[in-house]
Amino acid sequence: MAEASAPVKGTRPEGAVTEADASKKVREMFTEIAPRYDLLNHLLSLELDRLWRTRAAKLLRPVFLNRETQVLDLCCGTGDLAIALNRRYRAHVTGVDFAHSMLVRARKKSARLHSPDLVQLRPIKYIEADALRLPFADGTFDLVTSAFGFRNLANYEAGLREIHRVLKPGGTIAILEFAEPPAGRLGALYRWYFCNVLPKIGGLISGDKAAYKYLPKSVARFFRPPELAALMSAVGLRSVDYRVWTFGTVALHTALRSK
Repeated sequence: MAEASAPVKGTRPEGAVTEADASKKVREMFTEIAPRYDLLNHLLSLELDRLWRTRAAKLLRPVFLNRETQVLDLCCGTGDLAIALNRRYRAHVTGVDFAHSMLVRARKKSARLHSPDLVQLRPIKYIEADALRLPFADGTFDLVTSAFGFRNLANYEAGLREIHRVLKPGGTIAILEFAEPPAGRLGALYRWYFCNVLPKIGGLISGDKAAYKYLPKSVARFFRPPELAALMSAVGLRSVDYRVWTFGTVALHTALRSK
């Protein structure tokens, strides 16, 4: 269950008291697990993470009717969603993350897409930056996405306001995130796997037990889908919607910036 003692303002890894502490610990954590990040994502989700990103990319098709659509993939990690959008729509994509080691891997993966024997795609730009202080002018992007990274921000409202700032009027936001499943047998089975099996496998393969204990705790503490939708409305986004997948364990949130 989510913590009830205080409002959910942002992630708080163990030992973090302030937003600055949280950001520092999250950056250190993802820097540490970067070498095994992709392997563990695919293994621990039983390859469902690929399906979730593909489904999200398909649903965003209307945004790409304009071939010059500018996309920002926030907390991009090793670039999976940025690459998926780039390949599907030949899109202009910029990926942002504040963990340098993640971006190193994202650039290597993207470079393989531009080899001479493959269809030429627009190059993906990768920038090392904090999601709460983005180095872009107001109204730069038509679409801002985030896949399984928004939950790790030290301040969720500030993150949404920053996304709102860099979106063009009428622009789209799409956040793909884990969610706590409803009560019942499937929910209980998921929580058992997520809280007991996943941390052991993740810690063993990555060498960082703390990072994979953090994952289920961060999901339990994060907003339920209706709560995140309410916050998105509160910061001025419109047409706020969400859909849940895979027995309620994942949610895709979408909204528009007012024109």
